[in-house]
Amino acid sequence: MSVRVWFQPPRQLIALFALMTLVPSLLLVAFGWRLLQQDRAIGLQQLQERREQAADLVVSALEQRLTEIEQALRDPTAIETLAADDDAVAVVFTRERVQAFPREWLLYYPVASPGREAPADVFEAGEVIEYRRADAGQAAAWYGTLARSTDAAVRAGALIRQARVLRRAGQHDRALAAYTQAAGIRDAAVGGVPADLLARWARGDVLALVNRREELTAEARELYHDLHKGRWALDRAIWELHATDAARWSGLPSAGHGLDEAVALSKAVERLWNIWRGLPPGDDGSATGRDVVTSDNREVTVLWSGNRERVAALAAGPDYVARQWVGHVTPALDRQRLHVSLGDRAGRVAEPHETRRAAGDTGLPWTVVVRNTDWQSDLDRLDDRRSLWLGGLAILVLLVVSGTAIVGRAVTRDLAVARLQSDFVSAVSHEFRTPLTSLRQLTEVLSDARVDSEERRQTYYAALTRQTDRLHRLVESLLDFGRMEAGTSPYRLEPLDAYAFVRSVVEQFEQEAASRDYHVELRLNGLPPAIAADREALTNALWNLLDNAVRYSPDCRTIWVEADHDARHFSMRVRDRGLGIPRAEQRDIFRKFVRGAEARHQGITGTGIGLAMVRHIVAGHHGTVTVESEPGSGSTFTIVLPVRAVAESPEPGARSLEPES
Repeated sequence: MSVRVWFQPPRQLIALFALMTLVPSLLLVAFGWRLLQQDRAIGLQQLQERREQAADLVVSALEQRLTEIEQALRDPTAIETLAADDDAVAVVFTRERVQAFPREWLLYYPVASPGREAPADVFEAGEVIEYRRADAGQAAAWYGTLARSTDAAVRAGALIRQARVLRRAGQHDRALAAYTQAAGIRDAAVGGVPADLLARWARGDVLALVNRREELTAEARELYHDLHKGRWALDRAIWELHATDAARWSGLPSAGHGLDEAVALSKAVERLWNIWRGLPPGDDGSATGRDVVTSDNREVTVLWSGNRERVAALAAGPDYVARQWVGHVTPALDRQRLHVSLGDRAGRVAEPHETRRAAGDTGLPWTVVVRNTDWQSDLDRLDDRRSLWLGGLAILVLLVVSGTAIVGRAVTRDLAVARLQSDFVSAVSHEFRTPLTSLRQLTEVLSDARVDSEERRQTYYAALTRQTDRLHRLVESLLDFGRMEAGTSPYRLEPLDAYAFVRSVVEQFEQEAASRDYHVELRLNGLPPAIAADREALTNALWNLLDNAVRYSPDCRTIWVEADHDARHFSMRVRDRGLGIPRAEQRDIFRKFVRGAEARHQGITGTGIGLAMVRHIVAGHHGTVTVESEPGSGSTFTIVLPVRAVAESPEPGARSLEPES
């Protein structure tokens, strides 16, 4: 395999290199994506673990708090202080009575305690007069006599009955007065209702009957507030009856501020009473209990401790629970952006942003629910971190791809340079071989004295001279190019007659071109301008253009050279009707070692440094070189140099020219 094959365009090598970098890049992306998913899963797991720890903390704190309250329920001296806050009431059940602390938070009781009521036979004679004889006056008088009794229960019963008789008789003012007296008697009952409550309610009924609205409203408001402050130990039916009428007369709502809470507490106590009464007879063993009573969408937590003879309990509404029990752990949860709530016992699947502790697992009366206060923000933070990871992964992939592209391009360019250098070595070898072969043959002929005439000998000498000059120019061009590349060949500028210079170079070249049957036509336009140039270097540049025109014009044997100028620039054009240069190659041909594809295809010899030298020389003269060409139509190379005036050069023995103004 030849050396040239090794430097062919390395498609397989590039493909292998791309594959070797593409596979690790894909693996990197796959592992990175897997890592992103794992990072998100770990983030969600951390949030869940934080909720789990918070839920355990809440359960532990609530259990400790409930245990303390259950211990306090066993201490009779501590009962009154347990509910020293709104939305809670402590109760004590015994065989004799039901106590509530504070009373205003228990609207009605499981068992009424209206007070002492006088025996019915005390009023039997008066009721005979009232109902059988239908003598209202005598009945009122008889009840009036009993109303002066020293027994409060008898007095209250007599006044209520007297007012009833007077009301039926149409004596409303006297009836109101009797009810007013009865309303001032405490701890007495009539018909199972506290006497003062019954008297005030009946007075309101009379005022409504006679349409005395202002008095009715004032008294109804007072009755309304007393009923909602738990002034009387009433049962549920009696309380609801009187509370409804008081609200209707006063115009106040049947459910005002604090009423819903108090009603819920009262219902919870009533349910606890039923549980306590349902205990088996003779069961005196101590017991504790925890329960949640739901009333009108309000949950009341009930804790109790006691036995068959006595039980102490605490009924706490949601506000009390939130302040007194949950409030102790709320600051710690707030710092972790967590929120706790207490639900009912109903089982429900936890949402992704919450952790649940069922009542059956914790022994608490509620299901403890801990959730993230701003779940979307937590997810956004995870997404931000994911975006950061993606950005880093993208940058890493970009670096890998960019590095691969850069390395691939560098390898490709290095191989291309190596290929060009191989072509250059091959071309130079061929260029040297041709004149050396001619020199060797001519020398052998002359040395063997095989030339029989002086004329032929002179012809051989002339051929030796041409081949020697050709070899000399080739060597000098290589040396000059090396010095140009190294920057060790300064140009010694001197004033030149531009047209005379062009004419002399063309005449010298035409002598060699004639031997190859080529002709050069020269055209000089206008008066000759003055330029500053290094004669030898510029001669080399123009000679290269002429030599290329001959090389690449195998069919047309004429080369055209034209020179003209204006006030600032001098132009030289070398035109041929040869192979032409594709537009895609017109920039690259001025690079070293680069030769046209068509020239290589047709086997035209060359070193690939001629045009690179031309560009370097022209640039050193502050000029430009351009090409205009079409494949099959030939090429026109143009050198443009500035017109300059002679000035003193700073280098000894050299002169430079400054541009004309």
